[in-house]
Amino acid sequence: MLVIHSRIQPQESWDAELHLSFAARSKSRLRCFTVAGEDVGLFLERGQSALHDGEFLQAQDGRVVRVSASPERLLHVTCANAFELTRAAYHLGNRHVALQLGDGWLRLPEDYVLQAMLEQLGATVEVIDAPYQPEQGAYGGGHHHSHAGDEEFSYAPRLHQFGVRT
Repeated sequence: MLVIHSRIQPQESWDAELHLSFAARSKSRLRCFTVAGEDVGLFLERGQSALHDGEFLQAQDGRVVRVSASPERLLHVTCANAFELTRAAYHLGNRHVALQLGDGWLRLPEDYVLQAMLEQLGATVEVIDAPYQPEQGAYGGGHHHSHAGDEEFSYAPRLHQFGVRT
């Protein structure tokens, strides 16, 4: 198993590549597979932001691993003007939906209820397959809900299972 504990600065070359969804890139503990099929265990520092497309990691054995964002089914939202786009973003934010922002568009995971709401607001919604990298949030970092030191919550870290070996 290729064991990875650290993020590193961008490199000119790499030894292996991981194709991961946003949900998988958000995990600090993850079992996944390289593009070549090698078993990987990610053990990254908790509380950090999600891995980004093009980010680099270093394995315990010294190998460099590049992270690539896998395409996901997304809603690509555009509106007739900036006010309507802001209104759509407001209603999605009110529902705590993580958004990827672009110049004149929003993207979010495919959801037929949210799609209907957006269309009712007058937005144009297209279902696309694209990498998903939502905004990190104003306070940065990842999920912070630590029970460190609480005996009831002291258990060994687990690897989340991702994908299947092909």
